[in-house]
Amino acid sequence: MSDPKHVLFVCTGNTCRSPMAEGLFRKAVAGRNDYEVSSAGVAASRGAPCSMETASLLRKRGAELDQFGSRPVSDAILAAATHVFAMTRSHLHTLEARFPKHADKFYLVCEFADAPDAGIGSDVPDPIGMGRRAYEEVAGVLDLAIPSIIAYIEQTWKPAAD
Repeated sequence: MSDPKHVLFVCTGNTCRSPMAEGLFRKAVAGRNDYEVSSAGVAASRGAPCSMETASLLRKRGAELDQFGSRPVSDAILAAATHVFAMTRSHLHTLEARFPKHADKFYLVCEFADAPDAGIGSDVPDPIGMGRRAYEEVAGVLDLAIPSIIAYIEQTWKPAAD
């Protein structure tokens, strides 16, 4: 069995975008034991639930997150991750500035996806306070990005040498 790939999604508070990405990515790789998926935030508190809108959207899609609690990004979390996907360039720059030794793992969520009206490498918009439709738009961006993320990981994965 190969080493698991540990995909980490990062946003600001770890209550909207990154937990949504975590839930949708988990559903996309369901039944596979070669992936671990988690999320964190660059300005997250510890233990907050995901937003009601995110929880509702994930529930409707059969991608619920059991026992979710927000958490701040840390060196230990990044050390455990094999791939880190930031929602925006700002998140990416924050990660690079605070954790430069892990920079080779950092990518944008849309780095490999051509988002409509935004292009490759676009930011995933922040839906907080914008209502259900904004959360559905974020899910649409993630639906587009997740297959390209999986394809990139599958094409480039090199397990750790023993």
